[in-house]
Amino acid sequence: MSRISLVLLSALFAVRLMAAAEGKVVKVLPHLLDKAGRHSLSPSLFERDAYQAELRKHPERVGGIRYDIHWKVRGAAATKLRLRLQLRTSERAGVAPIVLETPVSAKSGGWTGLSLDAETYRKAGNVQAWRATLLDGDTEIAEQRSFLW
Repeated sequence: MSRISLVLLSALFAVRLMAAAEGKVVKVLPHLLDKAGRHSLSPSLFERDAYQAELRKHPERVGGIRYDIHWKVRGAAATKLRLRLQLRTSERAGVAPIVLETPVSAKSGGWTGLSLDAETYRKAGNVQAWRATLLDGDTEIAEQRSFLW
């Protein structure tokens, strides 16, 4: 390998290290919560789905909603990571969406939950569309959105 190609390769590697973080929002799972804050009565996925159906049938038992968001990030420049969730609801049509946001640690990724309490959930109405965004400072590095967003 010649010296020039070695210098170019090392410069390219240095630029890659200084590049912004790369991220991905892998999955967004909405879960209705009961008044005790549970989304399931047991750890079984079948039981979780059955309990979610039960909560949808009986809205008076709902004590809020939580969005569990699976995200990943790569890159040394990830310093101020935040996860933002925007919700468009039936009672807030034509108004700015509800925004939930939380800082996340700059590890490789994980699951983070963002919740609406019972009162806010009831005032907002049914969620019609959502958008989850992973931010590094003010730079959007990943997003996932529902079909109707």
